[in-house]
Amino acid sequence: MKQIFDEVSFNCSRLVTKSYSTSFSLAVNMLSPKIRKDIYNVYGFVRLADEIVDSFHDYDKETLLRLFEEDYYRAKKDGISLNPILNAFQQTVKAYDIPDELIQSFLKSMKFDLHKNNYATKEEYDAYIYGSADVVGLICLKIFVGGDQSKYDELKDAAMHLGSAFQKVNFLRDLKDDVELLNRSYFPMVDFKSLSDASKNSIIQDIENDFEIAFKNGILKLPIEAKFGVYIAYRYYKKLLKKLKNTPSSKILETRIRVSNPMKINLLARSYVKYKLNII
Repeated sequence: MKQIFDEVSFNCSRLVTKSYSTSFSLAVNMLSPKIRKDIYNVYGFVRLADEIVDSFHDYDKETLLRLFEEDYYRAKKDGISLNPILNAFQQTVKAYDIPDELIQSFLKSMKFDLHKNNYATKEEYDAYIYGSADVVGLICLKIFVGGDQSKYDELKDAAMHLGSAFQKVNFLRDLKDDVELLNRSYFPMVDFKSLSDASKNSIIQDIENDFEIAFKNGILKLPIEAKFGVYIAYRYYKKLLKKLKNTPSSKILETRIRVSNPMKINLLARSYVKYKLNII
């Protein structure tokens, strides 16, 4: 029965999420069970594409990404794929009528990572951020609002700011690997081989602005099914940003800053109290 295969496919997406990101997996677990499965399916799709361009250095990445894209569209057309991640994701795309423009924009940014190492202008940087992060926020928002187009339109800008903030924090956190292993520089007009405090502070101020807009105009207005899970992800990334802010620029270039597991649990507990007291 295909129902069994569909369940196996979902379990694969969930396993990918838990294997690659304990923080995101924790946040997803705080979502309503009605939407949890679909967010796992989204993460599985974007994670595999990201792994192709970031990790599979001993293979033909361009061919792998092209085949991944072709297999996705075949799965969407046929309603099934023997790739469990694509089989699960195409069901979510259809269930929530996720626009193809969002999928294409995401894949376009992944293709940039195959050959482009530097983003010299703000326009190039913004275009990459839109495809790699903003559209993922919009895909998730489609799921969060459950087809309510007016609610989607109301929260769209905030969802993009939140996606941008998450991605920019990731860039700053992963600076060492991006520069040394992947030879990439995302932030325009910044010399990451000798990152100055002024440059770091400018980046952090930009991220803080994204977070402020996302929180006031988006997170507080999310449907009950999504609010706490998104808030947990927001609190985790805010904590990570605070640690980066308090870390000397030279240290960011030497190590990968992270939030410890006990601190994550503490964040979860404190956030839950605020949520139950209706503070958020």
